[in-house]
Amino acid sequence: MLRITLVQGDITHESVDAIVNAANSSLLGGGGVDGAIHRAGGPEILEACRALRASHYGRGLPAGQAVATTAGRLDARRVIHTVGPVWSHSEDRSDVLASCYRESLRVADELGARSVAFPAVSTGVYRWPMGDAARIALTTVRDAETSVEEARFVLFGAQAYEAFQDALAALGG
Repeated sequence: MLRITLVQGDITHESVDAIVNAANSSLLGGGGVDGAIHRAGGPEILEACRALRASHYGRGLPAGQAVATTAGRLDARRVIHTVGPVWSHSEDRSDVLASCYRESLRVADELGARSVAFPAVSTGVYRWPMGDAARIALTTVRDAETSVEEARFVLFGAQAYEAFQDALAALGG
């Protein structure tokens, strides 16, 4: 049975089988969670991402998909990179955000991961409203068919943590 836990902190300090990276489509690092994971994990992650770009993802990783690389120096076996959608006033992209979580769990299952640390995908520079992102993330993970035993949401800052707490309580968790 999947256990969902919430932690306020830095995802790069988590000890899990897989850490999910809120990547940009280039897979070559960036700001926020993506930059922190690349910095903490070291050059091995960037090298693996460059190899993915050279082979399967020449145009980058599409939003809603996920792919794994080494975790480098992180205390995890693998990093699962997923690209969240940019939030839009005029277009509902909720299904793409939900796909980030479903696809990350699918990749985690392929890797045999039992514990996965998730960030709040798309809530940084992609501007997804935190409360809505929390509802989508938690509902999607709760309803997923997966062998993962623990989905740990590692939330940077009190606002994100409280939004996820409220969303989890609303789901009866």
